[in-house]
Amino acid sequence: MKQDINRHEVLEKITPLIENTAMRFGYIPIEIEFIKENHRWFLRIYLYSKEKDVTLDDCENVTRSLNDFLDELIPVKYYLEVSSPGLERKFKSDKEFLYFKGRRISLKLKEPLKDETEKIFKGEIIDWDDIEGLKFLRFDDGEELTIPKSNIQSAKLYID
Repeated sequence: MKQDINRHEVLEKITPLIENTAMRFGYIPIEIEFIKENHRWFLRIYLYSKEKDVTLDDCENVTRSLNDFLDELIPVKYYLEVSSPGLERKFKSDKEFLYFKGRRISLKLKEPLKDETEKIFKGEIIDWDDIEGLKFLRFDDGEELTIPKSNIQSAKLYID
């Protein structure tokens, strides 16, 4: 018997539980993904903290804390994956500019800035504002730029 699952409803139900559990361990879930791949459901949780690295033990502790509760809220068999966001994570939401404030990123623009031809920059996030956009310190010349949200094509963490 085929069961229709509304993944958005499931995410809405489980997100508060995941956020509270992650916070108990000193982390924030920067992404919670519930998707079907090759006829199997996956719940992926990416944890982050500005103060400490995400360890395998931390992922295991969060997984154990969530398992029984999630089984009651998710009406299908699923695979749970809890991990760190990765060293060169591509940003999937605007709030990641706030989470990763002070970190190095590679930024790709939709259009070059005025009087410039380049669309890809490496630099550091100074600040983020939903209206103003990104305040960014460009590495190649040390210039501080404000880049409108509408001109950002993609961004990802950058490691030298």
